[in-house]
Amino acid sequence: MKIINSLLIITLLSLSLSAKELEIPGTLPVGDAGVGKGLVAQCAACHGASGVSSNSDWPNLAGQGEQYLFSQLKYFQTGERENVLMMAVIPYLKTLTDSQLQDIAAFYSAQSASVGQAKDNQELLARGEWLYRAGDPKKGIPACTACHGLAGNGLNQAGFPAVSGQQINYLQTTLKDYRSNARNAGNYASVMQAVAINLSDSDIEAVANYMHGLYLQ
Repeated sequence: MKIINSLLIITLLSLSLSAKELEIPGTLPVGDAGVGKGLVAQCAACHGASGVSSNSDWPNLAGQGEQYLFSQLKYFQTGERENVLMMAVIPYLKTLTDSQLQDIAAFYSAQSASVGQAKDNQELLARGEWLYRAGDPKKGIPACTACHGLAGNGLNQAGFPAVSGQQINYLQTTLKDYRSNARNAGNYASVMQAVAINLSDSDIEAVANYMHGLYLQ
């Protein structure tokens, strides 16, 4: 854990974040997955009953880090993060307490993460793996591993999401939204914006394909 945190801090410092943005809490709240199960009926239409969506444009939530899920639910609830596909559920989220949002996050985090199948294109896979594991120093792109882990399982304590097995279209859209600054909610949005600004469309396709097929073995 110390090694991972050191890599994380080095990466964030290299992107000139403030000291406040570098704070990683030692003790985090934990929700009740059993309670959360009874609160997700309105989420199932898009994200599936167990958090695995049937549409590549919609993110899988199953197995995602609880703290990341809670933060995103909170951003949607307060309006800090906007997404047209989430508009229908915003009124519902506004009726929930922070504890209930944490319970929803705990429920999805406790579900089994999905496994994706990357496109069988060796050139695309090689480029995606290189970007994910090593970055591209010439283009100012850091490796994804410092924040998202070698196996793509994220860093829950810092609120960095898991990316392994994530829906490929969602990954591409998200990276493009960070690149255009359309997505800017949260302390760490500036990290992703600074990374994505240097990614070409072909880079995004490659790294999204690699992350979609990345999973714990």
